[in-house]
Amino acid sequence: MLSLEDVHGYYGASHVIQGVSLRVERGETVALVGRNGAGKTTLLKAIMGIVDARRGRVTFDGADITGRDTHAIARLGITLVPEDRRIFPRLTVAENLRVPTLAAGGDAAALARVFEHFPRLRERLDHLGQHLSGGEQQMLALARGFLARPKLMLIDELSGGLMPMLVEALMENLKAINAAGITILLVEQDLEVALALAGRCYVLDQGRIQFAGSAQALRDDRDIQQRYLGVA
Repeated sequence: MLSLEDVHGYYGASHVIQGVSLRVERGETVALVGRNGAGKTTLLKAIMGIVDARRGRVTFDGADITGRDTHAIARLGITLVPEDRRIFPRLTVAENLRVPTLAAGGDAAALARVFEHFPRLRERLDHLGQHLSGGEQQMLALARGFLARPKLMLIDELSGGLMPMLVEALMENLKAINAAGITILLVEQDLEVALALAGRCYVLDQGRIQFAGSAQALRDDRDIQQRYLGVA
């Protein structure tokens, strides 16, 4: 479904992504792991056209999307759930959930499925986004991405800053979203979360892929964990 071939991404003159190649097959959950500053978020932004991929090629669903505008990429069926969630703080939960349906078209069945996955959001419909807890904001960001009816979700740091109990609940939500037919590329710093969710993993360090293989192979490779992920 998604293929990157020798992609290079820059912030100004800073060469952040240095020749990354990876693939995500339809129906998979694939994890991209690495330390802070490894280039994981920049890579997601390069896929979405937010950061310019000056070299290499990004292909989605058989189409070359390198250099396309972000809104055009989104319309093809890719949605990004960013690390900072980007919910609308002064809109209610209900209003936040209405935003993606304006572009994707109203879908009462999809909204019902959102409440199956995230029952807490039904209880908080009239609350402003800024009054939600961190876990509730992450639920809302995931739900909003789901309502855009994507083929592929790019999720940046599912577990960032959240209590373990909330992370476990979100992991179950993500498994349900994947089971509903949505392919997932997950950026994650917590190795255990990545290994529990993904069938395959890539390790990114200083803008380059240092490992590509199954989740089990990464779990077994203590050298890669120590060198590039700081796992003692």
